[in-house]
Amino acid sequence: MEYTIHKLGQLAGISTRTLRYYDEIDLLKPARINSSGYRIYGENEIDRLQHILFYRELGLSLEQIRGMMNANSFDGAQALREHREQLLGKRKQLDLLIANVEKTIAVREGRTMMTDQEKFEGFKQKLIDENEQKYGQEIRSKYGNNAIDQSNAKLKNMTQEQHAELTRLTDELYATLAEAVKTGEPSGELAQRAADLHKQWLGYYWSQYSKEAHAGLAQMYVDDERFKAHYDEKQPGTAEFLRDAILIYTGVTQP
Repeated sequence: MEYTIHKLGQLAGISTRTLRYYDEIDLLKPARINSSGYRIYGENEIDRLQHILFYRELGLSLEQIRGMMNANSFDGAQALREHREQLLGKRKQLDLLIANVEKTIAVREGRTMMTDQEKFEGFKQKLIDENEQKYGQEIRSKYGNNAIDQSNAKLKNMTQEQHAELTRLTDELYATLAEAVKTGEPSGELAQRAADLHKQWLGYYWSQYSKEAHAGLAQMYVDDERFKAHYDEKQPGTAEFLRDAILIYTGVTQP
């Protein structure tokens, strides 16, 4: 069945303005333009829009979605299986947060006790699950299951103070990197400060640090389209800039 842009908008619950924007950014093109100048969408476009809306629900940016869906390796059937796993993971995260809220209510009402560690378990597990869903396959194949399991355990066992410091460090890292990119100098003081902050940030996840692993991770930020889209979302070229800064910082020439 075919739909005009207005009919498709009504079917999917999104505006025609959004559909026109998806066309402009090469994310969702109509199947054809009819003699009256109307955009016409067919089954392939409907399926593609469904994927787009799934990804949006999972919190991905339009740039990230476009990068994945326009790649030659994109597999619609596999993407649906991944959507299912991610949605199940998201439900698990919500269940953890709901349980955390319910226990907090019980504490406030004097019906139970709650340790400081328990107060943040849901949030830390949410971060672990999100990382696994987005990047688990790649990082496990690169660093091994044991290393990633140790990293997840380290994050889960963080104290409240460590978690707060990690949040602060993450904000400082992204702010410093954004300013460093503007200089265009990966060897400059700001860029090297960003590389050092990145090393400190890794310390909250990695049980052991090595310059070679740091450089390899930086290269993966460039090679993997999802990492690249994440870093390049606000400023194109950021992933390559960070990679270059880290290579200079570590002194590793062949990650």
